[in-house]
Amino acid sequence: MIETRALTKVYAAPAPRKTPTGPTGPTGRAPTAPNGPAGRGARASASIVALDGLDLEVREGEMFGLLGPNGAGKTTTIGILTTRVRATSGEACVAGRNVSTHDTAVRRLIGVVPQRPNPDRSLNVIENLVFHGAYFGIGTAESARRAIALLEKFEIAEKATAKVDDLSGGQQQRLMIARALLHEPEVIFLDEPTVGLDPQARHALWDVLRALHREGRTIVMTTHYMQEADALCDRIAIVDRGKLLACDTPAALTARAPGATLVDLTVEGDLAAAAARCRLVDGISAVDVVGSDLRAQSLRGGEALPALIRAVEDAGSRVQNINLAKPSLETLFISLTGRKLD
Repeated sequence: MIETRALTKVYAAPAPRKTPTGPTGPTGRAPTAPNGPAGRGARASASIVALDGLDLEVREGEMFGLLGPNGAGKTTTIGILTTRVRATSGEACVAGRNVSTHDTAVRRLIGVVPQRPNPDRSLNVIENLVFHGAYFGIGTAESARRAIALLEKFEIAEKATAKVDDLSGGQQQRLMIARALLHEPEVIFLDEPTVGLDPQARHALWDVLRALHREGRTIVMTTHYMQEADALCDRIAIVDRGKLLACDTPAALTARAPGATLVDLTVEGDLAAAAARCRLVDGISAVDVVGSDLRAQSLRGGEALPALIRAVEDAGSRVQNINLAKPSLETLFISLTGRKLD
């Protein structure tokens, strides 16, 4: 249903600020650039690579998740697939249509739920849906019929004539999903659909997405919540810094996680010396320095903790905090990127 090949997006660096050239001050001379002769204007920043040769395939009827931290390239990927962002190079197709050369056809085949609800707040709930239908050439009567059915389906029919601002955050997100479905698209894109929702509203929205999935719809969603991706998606693509790091079912990805328990030690003192000592502890397969933390992979689970603490103290440092994590999607992400998802 969806395919990308070597998809790349590079954003140009902001234009450098120019140094004033006119005479100023009592001497009438132009000011000296802060960086000397080379500073006749700010140095150009490097271009921003949002996507770096991304290859993806999404199957028909699949709930597919793009998992990664902020800045990983998830929203840029969704932007290209929904024709709102033009790729620098590479190719992307949705339902067999190239998003660059057949963008109008693609837009008729997709429904988009943005990260933050963006309804017309001057209209009531059902008016928002009917107005959306007009974009796709759907008559008012038919749009109203579909709108009422969708509002009932998502259990907000009693809000049909309410202003959008009278809806809760979860109800507004349901309205956005109803809007995305009104023209009966083949693929639904959701960009961080549960950001900002309280736990109860988040789980209620999960139920809505599961119901859509059971209907056989193809759904692509971005998220930086491990639990959300694990609970909802058939397959997950882990992305970071614009690159695809892994793609498989949640179970298969978890099985790929390092078989050791992750022991995270916040250390005060010489991290390099402490890490060197910890690497000598029996049952420790790897130790990395990440910020002010030592991340050790323990083949003996928590049994290695006392020896790790002694090793840190022998290096003249002190353990301030301890966290243990069994192999999971998060430990796989850390093993691939060297950092936590958040």
